[in-house]
Amino acid sequence: MTPPLAAADAGFEFADPLAVGLVFIGFAIFAAVGALSHQRERAFSASLIYLVLGCGAAAVINVAGLEWVDPVHDAGLLERLTEIAVIIALFSAGLKLDRPITPKAWGTTARLLLIAMPLTIGLIGLLGSLLLGLSAATALLLGAILAPTDPVLAGDIGVGPPGDEDEHEPNFALTSEAGLNDGLAFPFVLAALSMAAETGSGWVAEWLIADVVYAIAGGIAIGVAVGMAAAWSVKRLRDHDLLAPAFDQYHALATVLIIYGLAETAGTYGFLAAFAGGIAFRRYEIDHEVNARVHEGAELAEKLLELSVILLLGSMLTRTGLGVPGWEGWLLAVLVLVVVRPLACLAALWGSQLDGPQDKSFVAWFGVRGVGSLFYVAVAVQSGLLDGTERDLVVWTAIVAVLISIVVHGITAGPSLRRVLKPRRAARPQPSPNPR
Repeated sequence: MTPPLAAADAGFEFADPLAVGLVFIGFAIFAAVGALSHQRERAFSASLIYLVLGCGAAAVINVAGLEWVDPVHDAGLLERLTEIAVIIALFSAGLKLDRPITPKAWGTTARLLLIAMPLTIGLIGLLGSLLLGLSAATALLLGAILAPTDPVLAGDIGVGPPGDEDEHEPNFALTSEAGLNDGLAFPFVLAALSMAAETGSGWVAEWLIADVVYAIAGGIAIGVAVGMAAAWSVKRLRDHDLLAPAFDQYHALATVLIIYGLAETAGTYGFLAAFAGGIAFRRYEIDHEVNARVHEGAELAEKLLELSVILLLGSMLTRTGLGVPGWEGWLLAVLVLVVVRPLACLAALWGSQLDGPQDKSFVAWFGVRGVGSLFYVAVAVQSGLLDGTERDLVVWTAIVAVLISIVVHGITAGPSLRRVLKPRRAARPQPSPNPR
C-alpha cells in the first residue's frame, strides 16, 4: 500500500521540487519589486533582470534533468499566457493616452502602421527567404511575427500614467504603435497560414472581407462600445456609493476580459478591441479620479504577467534550441533590430511632425520585440501547417530576436529616454521661488 503524502517525511529529506520552486518564485518577486522601483532612473529595464533569472532557472533545470516547458510541444500554454499578458498591456496602454482622436494628433502613429510595418514585414520576409531558405508563406509568417512592437516591454519607454505631463511625441508614437500593431499583424499572420494551407489565390477574397475589413472594424467597434459602457457603469455606480473605491483596480481586469471575450466570440481581433477599449474607457469623463486607479490595477497585472512570461522564456532556453537558427538566424535577428526596423521607420517618418533627428532615431531604434511575437509563434505552431524544419526555424529565430531585443533595448532604454526628455524638461518654464 502506498503511504499517504505528508508535509514532512521521517529522516533527512531534501530538494523537494515544489519547495525549491517556491524559493525561486520568492526571489523572483523580490527581484521584480527592486527592478520596478525607480525604474526610469535605472540604466536597464526590469525585463532584463527577469530574463537573467529565467536563464538561471534554465541552467538548474538542465543540470537536474527535469522535464520543462518546450516552446513547440507546449505551444498551447505559451499561447494562453502570452495572450493574457498582451491584452492587459494593450488595455493599460489605451488608458494612458490622452490625445484627441484626430488625424493630426495620430499622424506619426499612422505612418508607423501604414508604412513602417508593411515595409518591415516585407524586408524580414526577404531576409527569411535569402538567409534561412524559407518558403514564401513561412517567410511572410516570420515577417508578421517579428514586425509588431511589444506593448508589454515598450512600457519602459512609452508614455506615463493617465494625466502624465510627459506625453511627448516620441513616447506617444511608441505607445500607440505598440497598442495597434499587435492586432494589425494578425491579418498578415492569417494570410501566411492561408498560403501555407492552400494553393492558388481563392482564399484572398475571403481574407480581405473577413480577416481585414470585418475583423479590424468589428474589433475596434466592440472595444469602443464595451469600454464606454464599462466606464459609464463603473463611474455611475461609484458616484452613487454602490461600488467601493478600494476595488477600482479590479475593474480593469474585468473590463478587458469582457472586451476580449466578446471580440473573439464575434470573430474579430481581440487585441485591437482591448486597446480601443482602454482608450474609450479613458475618454469617458476623462478627469474622473477612477481612471488613475483603474490604470494602476491594469499596470500591476501587466507587470506580474511580464515577470511570468519573461521568466518562462528564459527557463525554456536550451543550447539545442538556440542552435536551431544557425548563424543565419542569429544574423537575421540582429538585422531586424539594427537595420530593418530603423530603416523602415526613418522612411515612414520622413517629413513627419517629430521634432528632429534625435526623436526620429529614438522611435526607429526602439522597435521592441517581446511577448506579442511569442504569442504569434505559439499561434503558428498550433496551426499545424508548417513542416517540422521550418516550424523550428521560425520558433527559435523569433525567440532569438526577442532575447536580443530584451538585452539591447533593456540596456539602452533608460539612457536614451533621459537623453530625449532632458531638452524638453529644461525648456519648461521654472516656477518662481516663493517670496520670503
